[in-house]
Amino acid sequence: MPFAIRTNSLIASALLAGWVMSAMAADPGGGGCDTCRVLSEKVLSLDLAEAIALGAVAKCRADGNHVSVTVVDRDGLAKFALRDDAASPHTITTSLRKAFTSVTFRQPSGQWAHRVLTDPAIAGLKDTAGTIALGGGLPIKAGNEVIGAVGVSGSPGADKDEACASAGIATVADKLK
Repeated sequence: MPFAIRTNSLIASALLAGWVMSAMAADPGGGGCDTCRVLSEKVLSLDLAEAIALGAVAKCRADGNHVSVTVVDRDGLAKFALRDDAASPHTITTSLRKAFTSVTFRQPSGQWAHRVLTDPAIAGLKDTAGTIALGGGLPIKAGNEVIGAVGVSGSPGADKDEACASAGIATVADKLK
């Protein structure tokens, strides 16, 4: 058996040496890699998140609806949340899940809901933790980069929630270019 162990060790050493040599060939300076760099990304500020949420609530109030609004950052973490007077208690959780769904899949939550409820190939995604197959969540983009999302819940219909979310984003559109 010692021969087999020695043979396996030699093979492993040869494979490791080959990998090291190919890595050195790809990066002759030996500093790690040619493409390694610090990434820069745009970040949704608290002030922008607040303005979006307040803009969404203002639109819903103007339509006679009392809602909850949650704005999340690019990682799906709550940045700003509020529940309007007379909004049902479940709406704060639902607005977070709509926003999380939108930022996770980088599309309106209603569009994602339609896809997972009608396409058997991706139907299992509806069980992704923290998501919900309802409209009312929209991604917040700075240029083409998704930097967060807003979710609205409490209007009598997802289309009305989405209109409020859109109005909220529109209040800061000039800052998102």
